[in-house]
Amino acid sequence: MSKRIDSHQHFWKFDPVRDSWIDETMQNIQRDFLPEDLQPLLKANQFEGCVAVQASQSEEETHFLLDLASKNDFIKGVVGWVDLRNENIEERLDFFSDQKKLKGFRHVVQGEPDDFMYGEAFRRGIAALKPFDYTYDILIFERQLPAAISLVKDFPNQKFVIDHIAKPNIKSETIYSWKSGIEEIAKYDNVWCKISGMVTEADWKNWKPEDLKPYLDVIFENFSIDKLMYGSDWPVLNVASDYNEVVKILEDYISGFSIEDQNKVWFENANSFYNLNN
Repeated sequence: MSKRIDSHQHFWKFDPVRDSWIDETMQNIQRDFLPEDLQPLLKANQFEGCVAVQASQSEEETHFLLDLASKNDFIKGVVGWVDLRNENIEERLDFFSDQKKLKGFRHVVQGEPDDFMYGEAFRRGIAALKPFDYTYDILIFERQLPAAISLVKDFPNQKFVIDHIAKPNIKSETIYSWKSGIEEIAKYDNVWCKISGMVTEADWKNWKPEDLKPYLDVIFENFSIDKLMYGSDWPVLNVASDYNEVVKILEDYISGFSIEDQNKVWFENANSFYNLNN
């Protein structure tokens, strides 16, 4: 069994106002999810650690995750939030720079207008990340892929990772415009991709593993095996699946791969992208 890292999960103390995106259709995740809830799931599936990713847009969120990481060794890294459009962005990044477990940042761009990533202030923030060696997680819907392609092209030295394979509409089985966007963005050497968040883009009640296969095929055909990493998207995955089932989808898909390649997807790529040993 190779080592494993879950490159994408969340913690929260549920707040119905702040977390209004967790609506009535997601009742089973309208509660707290903390390290003691995740650790047994990681252990049962042979994961030695995880990367905790921001779910709300505040520096308080970054501090909350860093605090959890300081108390739990299995949280190997944190992807926090900072206002990348802040005029004093360098100052804010410098403020956080002594936090060893803080590896990068994310903004919930899927909730922004489609031209958000073209914005001058946002791009100035992206430019500020590299001197601090921070990564950036791209969270978008499929329709925002053109803006993401422009972003990664204009910042060739910045490390980016696409969350949730850019959220194709798996439920409606549409694939072509998403596929062409993935084919394009995968050409850039500075872009990685998380195999995560797929079950929540499928039909929550009726999806089957074969519904996901065409999308996995596109990801594996276009991204180098050195650029793909597994992420559970726990606890959001609970609206459509459970932790063990989501792990099994990828286990089954890559079961025929060499041990070396399996190890890259489960561990090495996330480890090197986020510099988790440091």
